Amino acid sequence: MFINLLMLVPALYMLQVYDRVLASSSVETLLMLTLLVVGLYAIMGALEMVRTRILVRVSSRLDMHMNERLFSAMFESGVRQGRRTGAQPINDLTTLRQFLTGRGLFAFFDVPWVPVYMAVLFLLHPLIGWVAVGGAVILIGLAVANELSTQRPLGEANRMAVANSNFIEGNLRNGEAIEAMGMLGNVHRRWLSRHSEVLQLQSQASDRAGTLTNSSKALRVMLQSLILGVGAYLAIQNIITPGMMIAGSILMGRALAPLDMLIGSWRGFLSARSAYERLRALLNDVPERTFGMSLPAPSGRLTLEEVIAAPPQVRVPVLRRISLEINPGESVGIIGPSAAGKSTLARVILGVWPTMGGYVRLDGADISTWNREALGPYIGYLPQDVELVEGSVNENIARFGQVDPNAVVNAAQRAGVHEMILQLPEGYDTQIGAGGTVLSAGQRQRIGLARALYGQPVLVVLDEPNSNLDDQGEAALVSAITALKKAGSTLLLITHRPNVLHAVEKVMVISEGTIKAFGARDEVLAQFARPKSVPRQAPTKALRGDGGGGSAPAAPTVTTPTA
Repeated sequence: MFINLLMLVPALYMLQVYDRVLASSSVETLLMLTLLVVGLYAIMGALEMVRTRILVRVSSRLDMHMNERLFSAMFESGVRQGRRTGAQPINDLTTLRQFLTGRGLFAFFDVPWVPVYMAVLFLLHPLIGWVAVGGAVILIGLAVANELSTQRPLGEANRMAVANSNFIEGNLRNGEAIEAMGMLGNVHRRWLSRHSEVLQLQSQASDRAGTLTNSSKALRVMLQSLILGVGAYLAIQNIITPGMMIAGSILMGRALAPLDMLIGSWRGFLSARSAYERLRALLNDVPERTFGMSLPAPSGRLTLEEVIAAPPQVRVPVLRRISLEINPGESVGIIGPSAAGKSTLARVILGVWPTMGGYVRLDGADISTWNREALGPYIGYLPQDVELVEGSVNENIARFGQVDPNAVVNAAQRAGVHEMILQLPEGYDTQIGAGGTVLSAGQRQRIGLARALYGQPVLVVLDEPNSNLDDQGEAALVSAITALKKAGSTLLLITHRPNVLHAVEKVMVISEGTIKAFGARDEVLAQFARPKSVPRQAPTKALRGDGGGGSAPAAPTVTTPTA
């Protein structure tokens, strides 16, 4: 309010100079008026500085208030809903924060004061006021036209730009395959076709906005000159003084400046509004998770009650009414054909993916109601596609919490990876790069196993833990499974390679989303064994010393059970 009231100072100063100082030739009056105006300008500058600093702090507080919620929503949207947002939400928050600290927002603060300046212009003379009102109406019409003409192409361009960004991020993760099979040109052409559409839409919106913005600037300059002409005519007619003429021109510029600034910053406002809408949609789609009272440390008893589940964005159930109970300390091997639902079952058991029906309970409590940060130390998980986080080996094993060297080394030894880590350039302090790119697939898998064993997990889920392991790594895996059993941890082992099943007590067979068998390992394997013929060598005539011939008796067919 005070800033906008002080914006009247230049007009009032010119009015007094022309009508009072020049008429009286009083240097003292000019000096006092000038000192007063300089003081008021100093106050206005201080208030502008305060306003800017307030907005900077408001935007920073907005960022700090939202980033934790936004960070968790980004991950939950990707993991639980299958919607990969990339880093776009963080970029949207940055766009919103920058708009709050920019000059464009000041236009919204100043526009409500336009009627005050118009009222002062009417006090000078109604004709001057009506000229200003006419100019304001035209500028408002240009602002509305700017909104209507740019909203759709800019919105579509922003949507496609986000999709293009996600497309690039996904392809960068598959860079090796793209390079090896010569797919880069095809991928670039696919991206370029989409990018060209984005550029076309942005150019279309920019052309329209540029035309309207330049028109508004030209109109404002023209109106300031026009108001001088009107004032000069009124001054010639002795209706107003020359000071009023000059003051009217200054006030006209000030009255129309917020509207002109509003039009000029409209593109930034549209970008901020689009960012706001995307953030609001994300936070509405992923409500903040609430957790009840903290529960005691779990023992590892796992219960599934009529569980129906599917991957995110998939409507057809992959798991169909799965019910089972696993007691604390039991080790279960899960086998079955590809696409049977084994990995889906693992993610549902861990609460990573929600169920479509039924319940997954850990120690009797719904897994979705557990506080993830409180439950995390009691869970060990080795996904099928092991992804390590950029950082050091010890930070990855310690799950990026407070690194306990003894616990890190213990987990590595239990996973049989301690000696391998010592061979790395900096041992446990070796930086593994983004996604662990400096390590081989087998090394990543073994470090991922150590991460799963870190601390004292009571529920451990290993999804294809030996897919990238050699004989030495597989022996270490069997040793780790044995150690988990001795520690009393509940273990679920998903595998296509049955040579590690001798380390578990029970076996579950899944096919077409249902449990076909579940029980003691030897009984289940015997039930699903199939005979395999092992032919003997075809009988041949025996050579006799007397030259006589005879036939050896036919050899029996031997069958061996195969899981």
